[in-house]
Amino acid sequence: MKRISVAMIMVIVFLACKQPIKNLSDSSKFESFLENYYQDQLKLTPLQATIVGDERYNDLLPNDGSLASIENWKQFNTRYLDSLKSYDRTELNANDQLSFDNLKYQLEMNLEANKFHFEYLPFNQMDALPLIIGQLGSGTSAQPFKTVKNYEDWLKRVDAFAVWSDTAIGNFKKGIAAGIVMPKILVEKMIPQMKSMVVSDPKKSLFYGPIDLLPKDFSAADKERLTKEYTNSILHVIVPAYKKLGDFLQNEYLPKTRLSSGFSSFSGGVEMYTYQVKLQTTTNKTPEEIYQTGLNEVARIRKAMDSIKISVGFNGDLNAFFQFMKDDKQFKPYHNAKEIIATFENIHQRMQPNLKKIFLHTPKTPFEIRQTEAFRAASASAEYNSGSADGKRPGIFYVPILDATTFNTTSGMESLFLHEAIPGHHYQISLTQENTELPKFRRYGGHNAYVEGWALYCESLGKELGLYKDPYQYMGALGDEMHRAIRLVVDVAIHLKNMTREEAIKYMMDNEAISEQGATAEIERYMAIPAQALGYKTGSMKISSLRLKYEKELGTKFNLAEFHDQVLKDGSLPLGVFESKMDKWAATKK
Repeated sequence: MKRISVAMIMVIVFLACKQPIKNLSDSSKFESFLENYYQDQLKLTPLQATIVGDERYNDLLPNDGSLASIENWKQFNTRYLDSLKSYDRTELNANDQLSFDNLKYQLEMNLEANKFHFEYLPFNQMDALPLIIGQLGSGTSAQPFKTVKNYEDWLKRVDAFAVWSDTAIGNFKKGIAAGIVMPKILVEKMIPQMKSMVVSDPKKSLFYGPIDLLPKDFSAADKERLTKEYTNSILHVIVPAYKKLGDFLQNEYLPKTRLSSGFSSFSGGVEMYTYQVKLQTTTNKTPEEIYQTGLNEVARIRKAMDSIKISVGFNGDLNAFFQFMKDDKQFKPYHNAKEIIATFENIHQRMQPNLKKIFLHTPKTPFEIRQTEAFRAASASAEYNSGSADGKRPGIFYVPILDATTFNTTSGMESLFLHEAIPGHHYQISLTQENTELPKFRRYGGHNAYVEGWALYCESLGKELGLYKDPYQYMGALGDEMHRAIRLVVDVAIHLKNMTREEAIKYMMDNEAISEQGATAEIERYMAIPAQALGYKTGSMKISSLRLKYEKELGTKFNLAEFHDQVLKDGSLPLGVFESKMDKWAATKK
C-alpha cells in the first residue's frame, strides 16, 4: 500500500467533537458505542469518508496541522479511550472483544503520537496531501463528480487546501527552528512536484479534468457557471497555493535541510523512529531485533536465488545474474503501456481456476488495472486503491509506466499482481469492507503490518495458484521477497545506524535485481516514511509461521481455504490480537 494506498491514507484530521460521550456500561450497547466512534471519527477525517464512499463531508478538508486541531484530536482520543475502559471486556462476545482490543490499541497509539512533533514534517515526496489533492481533483479518483453538489463540494475543499498549505509552511518553519527538518535530497524531489501544478492556462491543469468530464445531463447554465468557477479556482486558489509551496521549499526550506538520511540525526529522532516502528509493525519488537531478522532473511533468500541461477544454467555469480536480468533484451519485450496492462490481465485470468480452491469467498467489489497518472508516475510505486463497499467505485491496481520499452518482465510481474491486486489487497480490503457483521471502524480501517503482511504472504501462494512456472518469474518473486527483507536492514540502519542514502542504495543493488533508479526511489521512500516498510515482512512472517504451526498441529484437519477465511474474516487487527484470535480458532479444530 504506497504506496499512497487509498485504503491506507494517513491524513489525520484534528477537529473537536464537542458532544460528551455517554458512559455506557451495558455491553449490549457496545455496538452503538462503536458506531458512534466511527461516525464521530468520520467527521474528523472527511477524506477517509470520501474514500469509503460517504459523501456527507466531501466539502471539508480540516487544517490538521494547526495547534487547535492537534489539541482537539488529543481530546477526542482521550474521551473515547476513557469511555472504552468503562466496559468490562470479559462480558463482551468474541467479536466485540476483538473490537475492544483493536480500538484500545488504536486510541493509545494515537495518543502516544502526541509526544512528538510529526506536524513539523507535514508532507514529503510520497506521503503528501498536495499529491492526494491532485488525484482527487483530477475527476477520475475517489472524489465524485456526478452531481452539481459534487462539483460545488470540491470547490470548498480546494479553498480549504489553500489554508492547509499555509499551515504546512508554518510547520516547516517551526521544524527549522527545532532542528527537525527533511533531507535535502527529498526536498529536491518535492519542488518539481509542486511546480508541475503551476500553469497559466487553466485547461492544462490537472484540476480542469472534472470540467472535461461534465455530465451531459447538467443544464447549460450549470455547465457555464461551473466552468467559470473551476477556471477561477485554478487560477486564483490552486495555482497560487502550489506556487507558494514550491517557492517556499526552494527558497527558504531547501537551504535549511539536512544532508543526513535518518531520524537519529536530529534531537528526539530516535524516539520518533522507535514509535514509528511500534506503530507500523503493531509489535513490541525492537529496531535491533527487526534489523537482525532482516540480515538472516537476506542470507536465506540469497541461497534460494542462487539455486535458480544454477537451474537456468547461468555462468557467473549472483550479482552478474542480477545484471543479466536487468539488461538482457529478452526481458524487455514491450512497445507500449497497453501491452504491459494486458500481461497483468493475463496473469489474472491464468490463476482464476486455482483461486477457487484456496479461498472460500470472492469480493463483489469490481476490479480494474490502470496505468498510473503521468503527474505522479515518476515517484510512484505500483499500488492498489480500494473500491467502495457499494461497488460503485472499483478497486484499482495502478502500474507506473514511464517508458514501456524499459519495463522489465523479471521485475516480478506475477508476484506484484498477487500482492497489489488479487488475492492481495483487493481480496483483503474488499472482503473486509463488504463484511457488514464488522463494526464500521474495522470495515474501513487497517493496520500496516496486517494489510501489507497479508499482501506479501499472498506472493508465497504463486505456485499454488498456477504461477511461477517460468524460473525468471519465480526469481522475480524471490526478488520481491528479498526486497522486503532488505527493507528490514536498511530502514533501521538509515534511521538508527547512520547508514547513508548511497550505502543503502548499494546494499539494495548488491542483493536484488533492481536498477539504480528503482533502488534510489525505494531508499528515498524509507527516508521519507520511517518504519512503514517494516510492516510487510513482519506481518507476512507472522501469517506464514501460523500457517506452518497449524499445518503441523492439525494435520489432516488443516484446510488452507478455511485458514485463509479465518485470516481475512475479521478484518485488520494488530498482530498480537490477530495471533491470539487465530490460536483460538486452531484450538477448536483439534
